[in-house]
Amino acid sequence: MTSIGEVINLFLMLVNDYKLKQIFDLGNLEQYVEAWLRMAIAEFDRVRSQPLAYDPITKTFSETLTNEDLVILSQLMVKYWLTKEVNDVLAMENVLQDHDFTRHSEAQNLDAKRGLLNRQIEDCKQLLIQYGYDHFVWNHV
Repeated sequence: MTSIGEVINLFLMLVNDYKLKQIFDLGNLEQYVEAWLRMAIAEFDRVRSQPLAYDPITKTFSETLTNEDLVILSQLMVKYWLTKEVNDVLAMENVLQDHDFTRHSEAQNLDAKRGLLNRQIEDCKQLLIQYGYDHFVWNHV
């Protein structure tokens, strides 16, 4: 059995976010990022022959995940984290007036974050496609 801590640790190695550090310091990080993990599991299950069985009470998977599984789940979590980052900036744009938004906010980083998100989406698609090809039973067809 694999705990979600293994996936979260890989995820944290891929991102650098002061907000996540603050949440970690408060001891609530696992609960906070679990939503991204659940979304990652749902997306990963589309290419797996058997869905991942995750127990939210024990915070473990019913099987021992391979390194490949851990990497894919952590990369998918990064995608969902970046989606939240972009959406947060867009939400701020709706609150502030145009002038204030461009001078005093993350607006100047929005294009960079969008570009990073788009690259992450493509990288995740490639990981899932490769996983699907590698684990498909070709002689079964």
